[in-house]
Amino acid sequence: MSRAIDGSKRKNHRKKILKLAKGYWGRRSTNFKTAKDAVAKSLSYAYRDRKDRKGDFRKLWIIRINAACREAGLSYSRLIAGMDKAGIIINRKSLAWLATEDNAAFRAVAEKAKSALGV
Repeated sequence: MSRAIDGSKRKNHRKKILKLAKGYWGRRSTNFKTAKDAVAKSLSYAYRDRKDRKGDFRKLWIIRINAACREAGLSYSRLIAGMDKAGIIINRKSLAWLATEDNAAFRAVAEKAKSALGV
């Protein structure tokens, strides 16, 4: 039996890979062999970095909260400990938003945390 090398499945697979490689530099966007490797690598980076993005945002929120805490006369860790003692449950994303957008509300939270710590 003869081997089909120009069948629709093969063409569709190549087309799919080359479509994903669109915009890559040089041969990586036009040559199937190199595009295949480039696309595999990029998809693995995309998967990894979707996970990393969550940690990156958490770091950003903590930096923003810490900066606002320092203005209120607390450190980040003391604020979190004070909020825990006071029973205030606000996630870091919301706290960071308060720190940047609604400074008065953040200061109120910081004062509650301070009083719970007895500072």
